Amino acid sequence: MSAARLGCLSPGKLVRFSWSRGRGDSLAIGRGCCGGGSVVRSLTSPHLSARAMAGLSSTRCGLPKESVTENGASPRGKVLTIDTMNPTVKMVEYAVRGPIVQRAVELEKELSEGRKKPFNEVIKANIGDAHAMGQQPITFFRQVLALCSYPELLNDSTFPEDAKSRARRILQSCGGHSMGSYTASQGIDCVRWDVARYIEQRDGGVECDPDDIYLTTGASDGIVTILKLLVCGEGAARTGVMISIPQYPLYSAALAELGAVQINYYLNEDKCWSLDISELQRALEDARRYCNPRALCIINPGNPTGQVQSRKCIEDVIRFAAKERLFLMADEVYQDNVYAEGCRFHSFKKVLFEMGPEYSNTVELASFHSTSKCYMGECGLRGGYMEIINMDDEVKAQLTKLVSVRLCPPVPGQVLMDLVVNPPRPGEPSHDRFLKERTSTLRALAEKAKLTHEVLNTVPGISCNPVQGAMYSFPRISIPEKAVKEAADKGQEADMFYCMRLLEETGICLVPGSGFGQKDGTFHFRMTILPPADKLKTLLSKVKEFHHKFTQQYS
Repeated sequence: MSAARLGCLSPGKLVRFSWSRGRGDSLAIGRGCCGGGSVVRSLTSPHLSARAMAGLSSTRCGLPKESVTENGASPRGKVLTIDTMNPTVKMVEYAVRGPIVQRAVELEKELSEGRKKPFNEVIKANIGDAHAMGQQPITFFRQVLALCSYPELLNDSTFPEDAKSRARRILQSCGGHSMGSYTASQGIDCVRWDVARYIEQRDGGVECDPDDIYLTTGASDGIVTILKLLVCGEGAARTGVMISIPQYPLYSAALAELGAVQINYYLNEDKCWSLDISELQRALEDARRYCNPRALCIINPGNPTGQVQSRKCIEDVIRFAAKERLFLMADEVYQDNVYAEGCRFHSFKKVLFEMGPEYSNTVELASFHSTSKCYMGECGLRGGYMEIINMDDEVKAQLTKLVSVRLCPPVPGQVLMDLVVNPPRPGEPSHDRFLKERTSTLRALAEKAKLTHEVLNTVPGISCNPVQGAMYSFPRISIPEKAVKEAADKGQEADMFYCMRLLEETGICLVPGSGFGQKDGTFHFRMTILPPADKLKTLLSKVKEFHHKFTQQYS
């Protein structure tokens, strides 16, 4: 029985109550509450009778009398309420799975129940979930995963030998030769070695130490882990983290949960969402008035904006980080998704080391990759890695300790990551099929990126930059002032109002730009380019028709 429930008593008294079981017992009383009164400090039995409770009337202290249930017990309030929960969690928002998506799920259910709608299906273009959109998995990857999951299949002659050899090697590195065992907290050793070799090949021979590789539960896990290391201080000394606007909502959500300060820098929409160093400088100088900026996050290729940073831009960012003593975080999960002519993916690590020891020996960098994007699209298996460069040895020890708390990343995700960085080689049985599937997937994405850009730019009131890479377009939309006012009256952002109307009238599920951040007075939506080509054409046609109708209605 808590002190608040028992009420306040006169100080210094020992009170004897009659317990419900008929035996007396003592309560020790001490000073504590209600203007000099005292509270019960200890209770040797949890079963006070209703009469005893009445004797401890809280009204003597000016507190409201608690209601009593039919059996004489006093109702107990929840320990965890919206008012007593962690306040930073309430600050977290994640637009990609927000109210629009929740309504889309409801609409799907209503359609399945036979309820009439002005559309026959809901097309979800809100999230980069490739397999959910119909993209097929890579055969070799699934074969090795099947072999690792059920080793009896190693005796099956229908599986190619290179898949079997990969599976045997991985299983030999697992405790008990089972994918169901824990691994080292940093990940399976042979997988980390394979990741290191992959990075060296990707970056033209720049050395990579496997001890700098941490396998992760998708890239998101690694990003949040590094942010945890960075966040400290109070008030004006609180850690600030620079993120691009528009941004992927993981960053704003993680910073809110950690109680860090979000520092916005704006990408230049008029220059295909390019990054200007002058804008970084502006954002940094403004932020130093109220926080301690310590990190700079870059997403390349961009999400939600689809831009691919040039090598010169990356060099400028590295120089800026070095000059301003910022920890660099490079989110490179779309590194294989580059479509536009003249664009090429450059890893931050490669550029850093090619700039020479002045930078390669000093700039602190964490880069991230994932099995969820590119041509793999294996979002649900949660595989990824991060590489750390120039991290202080003592901090690195703390990082290793921190990741050990979650024991290890999911082993199927680790296996898949190994296959991504160590795919079938020329001459192996699975190579031709793997190359054909990989090429086909990336070619289809490139065609859909081009289609999306071209169609959206035929719609009056919509302008879309080229989708140079990644899996999304982020077009700008004009919304009539009358619609903006109606949205405000409903307590909604104008692009949320627009996207909700689009969903209700067409079944198309997009994410409003306000969920990613945008300059004041502008409106956007994000859509994936992942639906199959025929469905994507339907989607784009419906968006075109809806925007014309919406604009006419509110003009």
